[in-house]
Amino acid sequence: MPEGSDAGDGSRRRWRLVRAGTDAVPPWVRQFMRRTRIPLSRAGRVRRNRQIVARLGLAAGALTVVGLLGWLVFASPVLGVREVWVEGVLILEPDQVRAAAAVPGGTPLARVDTEAVRARVAALAPAREVTVSRSWPSTLVIEVVERTPVGAVPHGNKYDLFDDHGVIYRTVSSVPSGVVRVQLATPGPQDVSTRSALEVLRSLTKRLRSQLVTLVVEGPARIRLELSGDKVVTWGDAENSDWKAKAADSLLAKPDKRIDVSGAPEVVTLG
Repeated sequence: MPEGSDAGDGSRRRWRLVRAGTDAVPPWVRQFMRRTRIPLSRAGRVRRNRQIVARLGLAAGALTVVGLLGWLVFASPVLGVREVWVEGVLILEPDQVRAAAAVPGGTPLARVDTEAVRARVAALAPAREVTVSRSWPSTLVIEVVERTPVGAVPHGNKYDLFDDHGVIYRTVSSVPSGVVRVQLATPGPQDVSTRSALEVLRSLTKRLRSQLVTLVVEGPARIRLELSGDKVVTWGDAENSDWKAKAADSLLAKPDKRIDVSGAPEVVTLG
C-alpha cells in the first residue's frame, strides 16, 4: 500500500516493494523452475544419448528396408515378368499377342508400361478391345475382345470380313454363318458406302435378313437387296432405313419380284 497522505490530498504517492512468500507461487510453476535449474546428471546424459542413437538407428533401418523394397519391385528381376497370359482370343494366336506386346522376360513387372502394351496389341486387326493388367508376383495379363463380323466382301476367291465399325480385319475362304455378303468397291470405316451399308444392315428385320443373299452398295444412294427367289428390293439411300425395312418386310409375301422402297415412307411400288 502507498505510504503518506491518501489519494484525495494531491500529495505524491510512494510505493514499497514486498517479497512474496512461497505460497504465492503455484506449485507447478515452482516444480518447473526446479527442473530447469537442475542440470542433467552424467547418467542422464548417457541415457539421452543412447535414445538419440537408437532413434537414428531405427530411421536408418527403415530407410534401408524401403530402399531394398524399391530395388526388389522396380529394378530386380526377382519380381520380373515370367509369363504373359493371354485371354479371349479365337482368331488370334496367343503367341501373336505376345509378340505384339513385346515385353522382354525379366522386365520388372512394376515398370511395364501397360498402356504402351495395350496400344501395340490393339494394333492387331482382329483386336477390338484390349486390357492389360499385372498379376503379382510375375505375370502380365492381356485380355482381348475380338471383332465380330457383320459383312463379307468378295475378294477374288475369298472374302474380307468387316465388323460393325466397317473395319476389315480378316480374310476367309467362305462367308461365315449369319454374316451378310456385301458388294462394296472400297470397304472401310471411312468409306461413305460402307457406312450406308452398315446402317441398312442394322435396320433389317429377321425375315429380310433370312432371305437376303447379297447387299449391293454401288454408291451411297444406290443400294439394293438381292433376296432368295430372285427378288430385288430397291433401297435407294440409307435414310429412313427403318421405314424401308418395315415396308419391304410387309410385301415379301407378294408374288412381285421387284419391290421399290426408295421413296418410303411416302411411296412404295411393286413390279
